[in-house]
Amino acid sequence: MQKILIANRGEIALRILRACRELGIRSVAVHSAADRELKHVRLADESVCIGPNNVAESYLNIPALIAAAEVTDSTAIHPGYGFLSENADFAERVEQSGFVFIGPRPESIRTMGDKVSAIRAMKQAGVPCVPGSEGPISDDDPDETLRLAAAIGYPIMIKSAAGGGGRGMRVVRSEAALLNAVSLTRSEAESAFGDGTLYMEKYLEAPRHVEIQVLADGYGNAIHLGERDCSMQRRHQKVVEEAPAPGITEAQRQEIGERCAEACRQMGYRGAGTFEFLYENGEFYFIEMNTRIQVEHPVTEMVTGCDLVAEQIRIAAGEPLSWRQEDIDVRGHAVECRINAEDPKTLMPCPGTVEHFHAPGGPGVRVDSHVYTGYAVPPYYDSMIGKLITHGPNRDSALARMRTALAEIVVSGIGTNIALQQEIIGDAAFRAGGTDIHYLEKKLALD
Repeated sequence: MQKILIANRGEIALRILRACRELGIRSVAVHSAADRELKHVRLADESVCIGPNNVAESYLNIPALIAAAEVTDSTAIHPGYGFLSENADFAERVEQSGFVFIGPRPESIRTMGDKVSAIRAMKQAGVPCVPGSEGPISDDDPDETLRLAAAIGYPIMIKSAAGGGGRGMRVVRSEAALLNAVSLTRSEAESAFGDGTLYMEKYLEAPRHVEIQVLADGYGNAIHLGERDCSMQRRHQKVVEEAPAPGITEAQRQEIGERCAEACRQMGYRGAGTFEFLYENGEFYFIEMNTRIQVEHPVTEMVTGCDLVAEQIRIAAGEPLSWRQEDIDVRGHAVECRINAEDPKTLMPCPGTVEHFHAPGGPGVRVDSHVYTGYAVPPYYDSMIGKLITHGPNRDSALARMRTALAEIVVSGIGTNIALQQEIIGDAAFRAGGTDIHYLEKKLALD
């Protein structure tokens, strides 16, 4: 693989560029008009402007991305996360155009991108799922919908098969509210996703969000790299992540991890992926699979020593996995805080020019960020401007290093969520471990 086009922006684009450099691969940065001064654009071997500020005309513009790969003689395209990373049509177009897509095969993306087919595939592979409908729920048979809900047991969740990011879902706590909830959710799903397919599952009251990282090479080799706890969430968006998850035993880790690896083998999966679960009362319940690199992948890298992005590239180049399951040894603990350009009170996006940026340092500290002094954070994209990761021999050590790092980091000229992250890291319940996915929302509502 001689040259990789990075079809993304921000910190993940910089992360991919660094992996390319380590592997001796040339890089091409694509960018919108607003992103000419991004760090990875300055550092890449080549750069191409693919459109105006609007994402639909730049980072989501498939013809422009393919054309950029053609004019630069790229051999592969890495989609990062977000944007087109889980778009099966994009993956297909990339491969049809003669380039390597650094990710799963299009059919895998399609299967796992549809919640109904994903759950069906997981059940076939023996991965535990939330009790629910075996397939889509129909508008034509309300009595069957009512019967199914009663069999699952209230409260239940109505979900869009094409949904994501917290959209296209509704909790129903009584039979009287069910049919109206189905109708409303279907209308919302059709409007937001162009697909009104719905399914139903048991609503867990106070679960944690625990996910399993996997790697598979498409040749029948698949491994798991332990779990991450991503329960500290706001508006269904992760804020703090850590690995390993507090309270998960080695036996639990191996059992659920092997089931996920076996699912990859059965699917013929290729690349990096993450199985996301709700975890409650000692049980795992599959909710979805992300067929891409995750924002929180650094915590897994810190505790395993495995460079996940480099492995993605090697696998896409046709190489078999360079790691065996017995090579994976989870050592110590890692925590990641997402640093967002947000108003500290309203938590609304806060674009503007960074007057001064200082990254923290010290043992076990890693900063993944595209920000620098003088960088202008644009208003057009996600508000995340970096990730602060700390690693230590145990959880207490990792948290102590995170407290120090948060005290050292300087981002002036714009609002950030650093104060919120300091509050979370110092919170007694979080420090005890095991907070559920609703904890932060409740905490913020009381403040």
